[in-house]
Amino acid sequence: MKPNKVILQVIVHIAAWLCFLMLPFVLFSRPREGTSFLPEHFFSVYSILTNLLYISFYYVNSYALIPKLLAKQKVIAYTFIIIGCVVFFGMFPRIYRYLSDHSHFFPITPWLSNRPKNWSPPLLSGGSIAIFLLVFVISTGVKVVAQWFTSEQRAKEIENEKLSTELSFLKSQINPHFLFNTLNNIYALAEAGSEKTGPAVLKLSNIMRYILTESKNDCVPLEKEIQFTSNYIEMQKMRLSNKSKVDFNITGDPSGKKVSPLLFLPFVENAFKYGVSTREESPICIHLNIGDSNLEFKVKNNKYQSSLLKPAETTGIGIGNIKRRLELLYRNKYILDLDHDNNTYCVHLNLFL
Repeated sequence: MKPNKVILQVIVHIAAWLCFLMLPFVLFSRPREGTSFLPEHFFSVYSILTNLLYISFYYVNSYALIPKLLAKQKVIAYTFIIIGCVVFFGMFPRIYRYLSDHSHFFPITPWLSNRPKNWSPPLLSGGSIAIFLLVFVISTGVKVVAQWFTSEQRAKEIENEKLSTELSFLKSQINPHFLFNTLNNIYALAEAGSEKTGPAVLKLSNIMRYILTESKNDCVPLEKEIQFTSNYIEMQKMRLSNKSKVDFNITGDPSGKKVSPLLFLPFVENAFKYGVSTREESPICIHLNIGDSNLEFKVKNNKYQSSLLKPAETTGIGIGNIKRRLELLYRNKYILDLDHDNNTYCVHLNLFL
């Protein structure tokens, strides 16, 4: 625990006990005679001793009985101890009267000296029991609430650690999945003897550098994510025929905005994976509209089975991965619509920043 926090706790406890000790002056009227603000019995041995007992019970209950008994489900033992304390505090005025009669170490307290000599306090003092129960309720309530907050904080830390681990795993899935598909594309260019193979490898190098340096972060500047997506699209266009046209359009100002890295990649990747044909017109439309507090990302493509990959080679990681990441990072702050029929596939992601 930090020193400043300890000092603050000590100050709070001292202030709380001062308020507790001043309760009799708030709840009960004092005699008019006398000029002293504090009556004589406030400094009596009996008063000091009872207050010390109440304070001692508070800390014994908070730091010993509750953690070692109540927290470990030893309810019966804890109940018997509390009942014993109720009896002890209820009998304490009578015990003190007995001690004052037999020892000069326990002088008669003022409220006893005004009584007849043969008078004794009741077996169980209702006032003493009431004060004890007040201390008991406060000490138990404060400790239980503190333990609840600690448990909630610990559960939240565990949940955050779990989510962080899961997010790291999801992002680690994207890298080999992306690399697998891209290398297949470059392999197709090399098989065809295309002069675009070299530039494609260079593009891949730049893309992988981004993945290695930025994907480990929770968020990246939107400008960098747009540039990464643009590089990926340019690399994919190297293998396209004249029948394929890509419309990549950005509106709005990305300055000062951040998103999760590799957020758009699975949608764009699938558009090129399933939306390209060498025999039919296959337009791919990718639009990013950046608003003041949100962004809309849309991808639309025709549906074809890629000629570069056999059905058995598709992993199916991308979309399921991104859905899970969106739920973890942007819960209740995104809308994802996946609309498709036999011919077209449309993605509409509305992200609230």
